Amino acid sequence: MRTGLLSAALFLLTTLSTVAQTVYTGDQVIDKVTYKGIFLTLPISDRQVEKEWEDYIKPYGKISSSRSVYRITTADMRDISAEPVNFTSQVKGNKKSTTIFAAFDMGGGNYVAPGNGNYDAASKWLTDFATKTVYNDEVRVAEDGFNEAQKAHQKSVKNGERLVRDIENNKKEKERLLRKIDENAKELEQLTKDVETNKTEQATALTEVDNKKKNVETVKTKKQ
Repeated sequence: MRTGLLSAALFLLTTLSTVAQTVYTGDQVIDKVTYKGIFLTLPISDRQVEKEWEDYIKPYGKISSSRSVYRITTADMRDISAEPVNFTSQVKGNKKSTTIFAAFDMGGGNYVAPGNGNYDAASKWLTDFATKTVYNDEVRVAEDGFNEAQKAHQKSVKNGERLVRDIENNKKEKERLLRKIDENAKELEQLTKDVETNKTEQATALTEVDNKKKNVETVKTKKQ
């Protein structure tokens, strides 16, 4: 168990190191409006990331979402800014990789960016999400693997029980066939005896026929 947890922890650290290298700043056009923000790429499916992302930003205010775009007007994100933030994000990806774009507008188009005091906090906020999401995904994959292994074991047990029943049925069938063979041998022996008896009966009957025939001829001769 400890070995498994250690392996998972090492994998998580390695993955997060890779994730940290994929955090970068840039512009993103959303609904024909250009936003300045931070990009974060995760080696996880977009469907899974969207679920995690919506849960992650939910505490900061009322979410307005459409086509993988999430907005929170006057978000209360005090770890990033003491003042309300107009938060806009977009999730794009596929089954293997997902990129999140997050823009933090502190008012009048004053976006969080490298060089201002809010950037490190925003970057850490995204990194914290990466840590949480990668961990949850690892747990999900491990649980899926466990469930599959459990199903395979249950299937193997049921198959073993079926094989035991088949063996018992085979033994019973063998016993039945052996009894049938024994009965068949006895029947054959009796039939053989019956055939010999029948031959004797046929010979006796034939003799009787000859005798009766002679008797008929004798009677006819006397009448003449």
